[in-house]
Amino acid sequence: MPGVTPHTFKKGEEVKIRVNRLTSSKTLLPYEYYSLPFPRPHRGVIEQPENLGEYLTGNRIENSGYHLKFLENENCKYLARTVYKTAEIEQFKEAILEDYHVNWIMDNLPSAAAIDDYDTKTQTVVYDLGFPVGKHSEKSELHSGKNFWLYNHAKMSINYHCPTDLKGEFNTNQGRIVGFLVEPISVHHKYEGKWDEAKGAEQLTSCYDGIPMPSMDSRRAPMIINKENPEVIWTYDIRWKHSEIEWASRWDTYLSMAGRYDDEVHWFSICSALLIVLFLGGIVGLILVRAVRRDIANYNRIMTEEEREEAREESGWKLVHADVFRPPAQNAHLFCVLNGSGVQLFMMSGFVIVLSAIGFISPARRGSVITWFLLLFVGSGMSAGYTSASMYKMFKGKDWRNVIVWTAFLVPSIFFGVSFILNLIVWAEGSVRAIPFGSMVVVMLLWFLISIPLVAVGGYSGYKKKVPEPPVSTGKTPRPIPPQQVYWSMPVAVLVGGMLPFGAIFVELFFIYSSLWLNQYYYVFGFLLLTWVILLATSAEVAIVFCYFQLCNEDHHWWWRAFFTGGSLGFYVFAYSIYFFFNQMETIFITTTILYFSYTAMISGALFLITGTTGYHVCFWFITKIYAYIKVD
Repeated sequence: MPGVTPHTFKKGEEVKIRVNRLTSSKTLLPYEYYSLPFPRPHRGVIEQPENLGEYLTGNRIENSGYHLKFLENENCKYLARTVYKTAEIEQFKEAILEDYHVNWIMDNLPSAAAIDDYDTKTQTVVYDLGFPVGKHSEKSELHSGKNFWLYNHAKMSINYHCPTDLKGEFNTNQGRIVGFLVEPISVHHKYEGKWDEAKGAEQLTSCYDGIPMPSMDSRRAPMIINKENPEVIWTYDIRWKHSEIEWASRWDTYLSMAGRYDDEVHWFSICSALLIVLFLGGIVGLILVRAVRRDIANYNRIMTEEEREEAREESGWKLVHADVFRPPAQNAHLFCVLNGSGVQLFMMSGFVIVLSAIGFISPARRGSVITWFLLLFVGSGMSAGYTSASMYKMFKGKDWRNVIVWTAFLVPSIFFGVSFILNLIVWAEGSVRAIPFGSMVVVMLLWFLISIPLVAVGGYSGYKKKVPEPPVSTGKTPRPIPPQQVYWSMPVAVLVGGMLPFGAIFVELFFIYSSLWLNQYYYVFGFLLLTWVILLATSAEVAIVFCYFQLCNEDHHWWWRAFFTGGSLGFYVFAYSIYFFFNQMETIFITTTILYFSYTAMISGALFLITGTTGYHVCFWFITKIYAYIKVD
């Protein structure tokens, strides 16, 4: 991974365990680790320095009270003994019910989890984020209601790899950490007499002599936390294991989640999408090679005397040649602004996907993806201003400064305004998802000091640029549009236009949404790049097909329809978000619902602008090309 230097530990060197936020896919509201009454380090809680992306994504990394020495095993090591108050017990119960998970970090490597199933006596290793705070079971003979098992013992298995020296021999007294697995266990620790803090684990009769805590031992009583059992003793085991995995490959298992999803699923999606592209490409090729060429030849051929006498009436798309480059009849100003913002989002997303595909951006570096999204969006401001201003000049508009201002503020203000309102909601819930005030100030400074000036510079350059003359002149009076069939109306174009592009991406969209909302890693950026290219190609082909048939029906109002036909994917993505919410999410709060649909609406809106801009630009290129080949008398 570029920019990350491996650390080689020596035997006996301290290895720090840091704690990150508590997360739950049921609430989507992460909280600080010590918001639950976990044992705190004796030196006090110290928050670790983080980058902007980590703050924006709600990461809060702090120190812990766990003490490890490299290559030194520990059995039932004592951490702390706590007698909890009723309110604190209720905090643990609520966290268990809401399925909150604990996230630990060792040498920048998150903890995987070995989850024990006491019913089936099986163990599952998961590489999602963290391990559960505890579990709850149905009522038993001894306790009424639900039993809440608190995981108060951590059985850690740490893999390390020994580097080789110049002679190619392993140095067994030093190594690099390549794996971090935690098996959470619930243990009702027992001891004789009065507790002596100085003796620690020596007093415990519930530990096993010379061995770590066994998994799923039926003789061991779980730590059922309630008013009758307020005392909790926290312990942990440590086992160091040599691994053949090298440091550079230690993230592979995490990112693939131990092969939970086969790559064949992605390849099947890519192949299906390619078939769609080839099918549409064939249709577009048929239009360009046969229909358009035939039309052009027919329009340009020299008529015979008999045809002139009959005054042959022309039909088809040539009839609207004097209106096809007429500016949009409605909201030309807004059309330019949306296309400028679409180009800005296109540049941002395209660069992020490419950088991720080549490995420059990786989930292994927390917060890097959101940081690059933000920086590239700000840095692409010049393209937004240039596009909107040059289009506005092409429409012979005069108030170009107003267009630049709207480009700089409209879409960013919507995104920022919605995010700010959501941030207030999350802040009221006390979640670390709330962006700190300092980070908000940084984002505002990036917007006002970098993005807006870049939009202004790009807008000035775009308006001063000489606009190419259209291949045909525009008439003074718009040609009346004949009555259109219902199946060529705007709603039908939007409904059908997004269907095929969505079919090309819906499989990959499932993995992206699982990463965003179900705390899973997304790692197949190569497949994402292929899907992105296929999506743009499909959107472009669909837009050209609809635009051609619209012009053949002598409807020259193609500007907005091309934009909406290409952008209709956004509506399908939002519809899929609704499906995903009711079929994959287990939400329990109205706040969660608000957060989910607000963020998915912004994602869908961004895709609408990106594919809508793509649809417009390819249609403009297509129309310019075909009208350049006809002769107008």
